[in-house]
Amino acid sequence: MSSSPVTLLRPTVGIVGFGAFGRLIARHLAPHAVLRVYDPAPAAGDVPGATRASLREAARCAVVILAVPVSRLAEAVAGIAPHLRPGTLVVDVGSVKTRPVAIMCAGLPPHVEILATHPLFGPQSAAGGIAGLKIAVCPVRGRLGLRAAAFLRRVLGLAVIVTTPEAHDREAAAVQGLTHLIAKVLVAMEPLPSRMTTRSFDLLMQAVGMVRHDAPEVFQAIERANPYAPEVRRRFFALAARCEAELSDDPAPAPAPAALRVGASERVVPEIGAGTMR
Repeated sequence: MSSSPVTLLRPTVGIVGFGAFGRLIARHLAPHAVLRVYDPAPAAGDVPGATRASLREAARCAVVILAVPVSRLAEAVAGIAPHLRPGTLVVDVGSVKTRPVAIMCAGLPPHVEILATHPLFGPQSAAGGIAGLKIAVCPVRGRLGLRAAAFLRRVLGLAVIVTTPEAHDREAAAVQGLTHLIAKVLVAMEPLPSRMTTRSFDLLMQAVGMVRHDAPEVFQAIERANPYAPEVRRRFFALAARCEAELSDDPAPAPAPAALRVGASERVVPEIGAGTMR
């Protein structure tokens, strides 16, 4: 069967991993590319414009996006490596960057280009669209990564932040590490008040709502795969413990009833309910 002119004008993109985030990627790339998606798990839902394919077929595309948990990245890299064509751009979308970059550099053949990315949003926060949302981009090997960054900015409307894997992980250790850590604690404390709430509490719970349904692998990657996360956690818990210690100290003795001087005499103001009124 011959390809249509529209198909010939659009690049082929393979998406390896078709979970919630893989489907989010597909929905926004479908108008701009021919999509081949692969996932060994049973179909969780199709996206118009995305065709189910074998791992080899997905890996033979011009661009291959690895939408898998960081814990499964090495397996995915080993699976696609034999099938990649020279000049292919391989992209990851993990929540941390130093470890995935090391895995891709070690496991991918030298004839492919590498772009490490971290979309700073998820299916919940992108429910209203992705225009204006942020994505961190780390060009690793080759020039195609910068062209991809231009596409993300100009066509998809994302706010592109070009950075290095190390700089990304240092900032993400606080930005994501603390957010997910606090959210996990607050979810464990539920049910929490929902009627007499302040605006600040409502905003806090909105933040919790954005991450509460993330896959457990996301929390594990943010807290365990980021080499800078342990130090941020230690500092956070140390400061929290200091606050707890300050609040747990025995309070100072209650002051005696206030004495008011009226001229040369001294009068004690009785406390309400002290039985002084008859």
